[in-house]
Amino acid sequence: MNGTRPPAVEFIGIDKRFGAVHANRDVDLAIEAGSVHGLVGENGAGKSTLTSILYGFYAADRGEIFIHGRRVDIRTSADAIRLGIGMVHQQFMLVETMTVLENVLLGAEGAMLIGAAEKRARALLARLAADYDLAVDPDALVGDLSVGEQQRVEILKTLFRGAEILILDEPTAVLTPSEATHLFRILHRLAEEGKTVLLITHKLKEIMAVTDRVSVMRAGEIVADFATAATSIEQLAEAMVGRRVLLRVDKAPSVPGAPRLEVENLTVTDGRGIAVVDGVTLSVRAGEIVGIAGVAGNGQSELLETIAGIRHPTRGRIAVNGEDATGLDPDEIRALGLAHVPEDRHRAGLVLSFPARENMLLGHQADPAFARGLLLDIGELTRETEEAFADYDVRPADPLLRTALFSGGNQQKIVVAREVLRDPSVLLVGQPTRGVDIGAIEAIHRRLIALRDQGRAILLVSAELDEIRSLSDRVIVMCRGRIVGECRPETSETAIGLLMAGAADEEARP
Repeated sequence: MNGTRPPAVEFIGIDKRFGAVHANRDVDLAIEAGSVHGLVGENGAGKSTLTSILYGFYAADRGEIFIHGRRVDIRTSADAIRLGIGMVHQQFMLVETMTVLENVLLGAEGAMLIGAAEKRARALLARLAADYDLAVDPDALVGDLSVGEQQRVEILKTLFRGAEILILDEPTAVLTPSEATHLFRILHRLAEEGKTVLLITHKLKEIMAVTDRVSVMRAGEIVADFATAATSIEQLAEAMVGRRVLLRVDKAPSVPGAPRLEVENLTVTDGRGIAVVDGVTLSVRAGEIVGIAGVAGNGQSELLETIAGIRHPTRGRIAVNGEDATGLDPDEIRALGLAHVPEDRHRAGLVLSFPARENMLLGHQADPAFARGLLLDIGELTRETEEAFADYDVRPADPLLRTALFSGGNQQKIVVAREVLRDPSVLLVGQPTRGVDIGAIEAIHRRLIALRDQGRAILLVSAELDEIRSLSDRVIVMCRGRIVGECRPETSETAIGLLMAGAADEEARP
């Protein structure tokens, strides 16, 4: 700690309960002024609760907060903003039909005449852009900006409101590698200018690249605090989980067989007639994982949904195990040997109010294995759920527990177990570890490699480029609905990132 000035933020004895859930347990944490401080932990570790208390979303049941050495009461977000605290959310809080300038001014006009407020804002934005490498056209419509540029607008908003302390929640979740690198430069510049950054992320490589210190939360408590230069990814992972974690995916070379999934010239248009998938051709063979890399919103989701029968193609052909699957509904495609782990388990993979046992049946209600005449064989369903839970290490191993009460990682294991249980030859996997803690990531990765080694053909979509490169045998890159390159997983992150951004690079050409 810098002994010449007090911490920018200091939590003392912060305690918070939500009913029976003890989210924060007597948390003590000091964040040095002018630093980038990382906060990591598994799902449910208490990170979001702690930062929400700092930003006024929640009030602590007990404890004190000091800002630059002064004890403060933060009861609302307006209180936090007045104290110089800003927050950049994972889901941007922007109005896409308004300009950058209008978004920055919204709720912070600061003058009776809007013209005077705009003039003051333009001058300040120009200075902030120059000081912090945050250049963005103030007259551009937010909806026309890239995701990285939209994030810069969010940071500009907080700085315009006078923020000296910035909280960033999973800021690189939707950025290309080059955009993430630019963000890191901005964070370093902010720290050099005396701002304080609290960075929440599950990407430990980013923690090592950008932070000065990192604190680890587990079960609501701070269990470790390190100078970043004195720790390692392995040490952080072990502190997060409480055991050693295998961070590298061990796999033998693939031995591809016959094509199991074939997509030819597939085009899908949305309700406005715009092609969200534009002439895509690909194949996946038995015994291989083909990963699709791309910034979110470039057609990967629509491609998976169309192959799974959730959307209907405008033109093109889909074949599963040599059978024409074009335009079939999900039940018919499933009967051809295809299973689908959807990207959003809450919206499309689970009914959270149902017991786990009933979620294991979703999409397979007509399976004769669970039929007793016109009724379900509840005993058989319960037995199969118990076996799947043991096989996939789902905790708690209670088939009757309401699915909403499982952690995100265990919910994801339920979805994967259900889809694999019917022994598909083709598996579509969307965002397999989104919102999943590091221990469950390890288990899911091992399972996918085992399925590949058993001869399944797996088409994988992930927003995590490290995950794509680690699991895949071949990598396809999508941008604006099209395949713009195919490469080996050893191809550099920079080369793949350029393709994701729509730039050509000879190293990653098809």
